[in-house]
Amino acid sequence: MKKLLPLLAAASLAFASSFAVQAAEGDAAAKKAPTAQQNKMKTCNAEAGEKNLKGDERKAFMKECLSANKQARQQDKMKACNADPKAKALKGDERKAFMKECLSAQPAA
Repeated sequence: MKKLLPLLAAASLAFASSFAVQAAEGDAAAKKAPTAQQNKMKTCNAEAGEKNLKGDERKAFMKECLSANKQARQQDKMKACNADPKAKALKGDERKAFMKECLSAQPAA
């Protein structure tokens, strides 16, 4: 009986410590991988900061940014920029500069 009690205590301590390590690893993994929504929030927040938006203007931008399908908006911008007669007339670096400016312009709401 005297040998059984320390053995049980050691076994329970080992179990408890392994459980604590697994829980800590699970928490660390959950904290490291941001969700898609968190990534979207970070991106929209950065864009709002670059545009120096404040107050209601920032709220409206964030609402639209977080609910918008970014890829579809980017494709729409590409189509509009490519359809611009000025884009069709430009070649090489001039076209590249025009497209960069056009694609970075604020979309029409």
